[in-house]
Amino acid sequence: MRPHPLAAAALTALAAFAAAGPAHAADPPVPQGVFLTVSGDQGSWMRGELLRCEPQAWGHHPHASQACGALDRAHGDLDALAVDPEMCTQVYAPVTASASGTYRGRQITWRKTFANACTMEASTGYVFRF
Repeated sequence: MRPHPLAAAALTALAAFAAAGPAHAADPPVPQGVFLTVSGDQGSWMRGELLRCEPQAWGHHPHASQACGALDRAHGDLDALAVDPEMCTQVYAPVTASASGTYRGRQITWRKTFANACTMEASTGYVFRF
């Protein structure tokens, strides 16, 4: 008994599909932006914000346009942010600022501990003011 031509075609297509392996859905797009965090001594508290600068500043960061402008002037290098001349107390209450994500198509990973929140803001300007 010979298989029906339509059944044979269906079996051939099914075999080809099975040989190709499982179908993979397209990977979800990677969110563009830099996730910024500030945490207290030994992780006693933490807050974070996603800063998006492309195609223009947007999102929930309260100073997004100023922060994006500061990053633009520093070419995405958080160590090269302009320092604000600000008088800060000598109180030691360390805070750690970190940034990770994509800025203008470039991967950023950065972390730095400051003596207190005032010195962090003086060193990073609007970027970590949230």
